[in-house]
Amino acid sequence: MSSETGPTPPSDRIVGLDVLRGVALLGILLVNVRVFSMPSVVLTNPTTYGDLTGANYWVWFVGHVFGQQKFLTIFTLLFGGGVVLFTRSAEKRGRSAVDVHVRRSVWLVVAGLAHAYLLWYGDILVAYGICAIVVGFLRDHDARDLAAFGLALLAVPSLLEVASGLTTDPAAIADSWRPAEAVLRSEIETYRSGWLAQLDHRVPTAFQRQTSGFFGYSAWRVTGSMLLGMALFEWGVLTNDRSSRFYRRLIGVGAVSGLAAILAGVWYIEANDWAAGAALFWRQFNYWGSFPLAGAYIGIVMLFCRWRPAGLATRALAAVGRTAFSNYILQTVLATSIFYGHGLGLFGRLTRVEALGVVLLIWAIQIPLSVLWLRYFRFGPLEWLWRVLTYGELQPLRYGRRED
Repeated sequence: MSSETGPTPPSDRIVGLDVLRGVALLGILLVNVRVFSMPSVVLTNPTTYGDLTGANYWVWFVGHVFGQQKFLTIFTLLFGGGVVLFTRSAEKRGRSAVDVHVRRSVWLVVAGLAHAYLLWYGDILVAYGICAIVVGFLRDHDARDLAAFGLALLAVPSLLEVASGLTTDPAAIADSWRPAEAVLRSEIETYRSGWLAQLDHRVPTAFQRQTSGFFGYSAWRVTGSMLLGMALFEWGVLTNDRSSRFYRRLIGVGAVSGLAAILAGVWYIEANDWAAGAALFWRQFNYWGSFPLAGAYIGIVMLFCRWRPAGLATRALAAVGRTAFSNYILQTVLATSIFYGHGLGLFGRLTRVEALGVVLLIWAIQIPLSVLWLRYFRFGPLEWLWRVLTYGELQPLRYGRRED
């Protein structure tokens, strides 16, 4: 295979991007483990299931303040930046950027559908694939226009939720905000059962997320975040091309403003005793606070990469980032094997502290496995398959193999 038509060689990769992607991928599990291990409603209302006192409360609190939506935001920003990087690389190699990008995105949607309906309803790949097609046609616009349009799109679901909160009777959302014990018990028993029984919950939940959930929320947030990520890529923020002073200011301003908004939200919902009437309003604090705090995390990672460009942690996190697609699916396989009935059946049985232990266990598997894999192979297994399907050509996988 000619190198002129192949993907970006590992030697040409941007280390800061890979490390940031690795951090985001690992951080996402801190939040996803909640719905891997407990009924899905705990992601929005943690008081509905499980102990929320003592150490368990602080696990939730730290996860909410520092994790929820922050790492996913970074992941989505990076995906937007990746669209610019990928299409430009295709153009340099004489490819039709639009054709290759659309084909790449369609295959991501296919993978996401399989992930959602066969393994876990919380898939993000379907939304990413669809939204990536849209933003791909906007990649040549000025960075300021991309950022402005992205922010406008991000405001849509927020405005919709606030409008709903102002006009909806709290009783109308009471059942979804605090489901009856029978509903929670049904979900628990379903996921403690075998794979076929799990379809009763997984299929309708995945379908709802990909229809009303997508058009009412995900499409706006994901597309807006990708556009913002494209702008940040153009400005050199995601590629570690800005000054150290810039990143220090990003950390300071992002951390202060982001944490202020998020902590205000925690105070607001707790002051209202987690009432349904406050539900739609309190999510706005974290919705908007997640962006500046994610920016602070970006600054921290970029400065760390400058401080230890070839350090052990840098190389390990970059390895996770380079195999993010494979690791994302591996997280699902490992977590569902631990919590679901076709595996150990621990769904609904572990406390939040114990579930955090599972996160550490999965990290302990993924990080060294990623490093070891990339000693022998150029790409993660799913990354390689994705490239083969995208380019329509067999790609070199092992190091030392001829490419022509």
